[in-house]
Amino acid sequence: MKKYSILLVLILFTLACGSVQLPLLSTPTPIPPSATNTPTSTFTPEPTFTPTITFTPTITFTPSVTPTATFAFPTVTVNKQAHCRYGPSAAYLHAADLYAGDVGTVRSRAFYSNWLYIKFEKLSYFCWVAPSVVNVTGDISNIQKVTPDLQSIGSNQYGPPHNVSAVRDGDEVTISWDRVEMTNDKDRGYFIEAFVCQGGFLLWWTYSYPDQYSTSYTVKDEAGCSTPSYGQLYTVEKHGYSQPVDIPWPAP
Repeated sequence: MKKYSILLVLILFTLACGSVQLPLLSTPTPIPPSATNTPTSTFTPEPTFTPTITFTPTITFTPSVTPTATFAFPTVTVNKQAHCRYGPSAAYLHAADLYAGDVGTVRSRAFYSNWLYIKFEKLSYFCWVAPSVVNVTGDISNIQKVTPDLQSIGSNQYGPPHNVSAVRDGDEVTISWDRVEMTNDKDRGYFIEAFVCQGGFLLWWTYSYPDQYSTSYTVKDEAGCSTPSYGQLYTVEKHGYSQPVDIPWPAP
């Protein structure tokens, strides 16, 4: 109680001396007015301008077409009556009759002779002619060379000769065979195609018999060539050639 008495005395003394503002025990912290909940602005992006793409078509390059020159086959005109044949020598079968003024074009040349393979306007097939019976207009030096395909000409009902043999007597070779019996109407004999050595060169050699009754043939064939001689024999009837049979050629 003594403690409170002293405090009271001090208060009264102070009041007596003048008006005094009593200190607060603690300084209050101002309370801000209630904050209004202001929403945070949401960023709305402005639309990005996307330009419209105009499609430009790809231009496809079209090359200029350079015209190819059409090859002009050399032409021929028959200068006298002659034969057109199924091969490039007089030993082959007759294919057609030719007359002065007949025209055609040169399609091929022979490998082993100077005969020409011609398509005549009046014929539906090709055949061979000797260059001496035609007048040629144009350059034939670039015309390809071919060999005749005797199996493409037609059919042969008899087949090749049998028992074909060959014997040598010095520089001569004799070829023999059995007779092939044919009707007279169809009989065109036999055809030999050979490569024989003469004068140091291998020569292309053709020979034909007109009928079935001749059954041997002798040809000169010498030594001295780097390639051996050889040959083939055919039966011939009016429709075409048989399959060939090889001749067993004797060495010199």
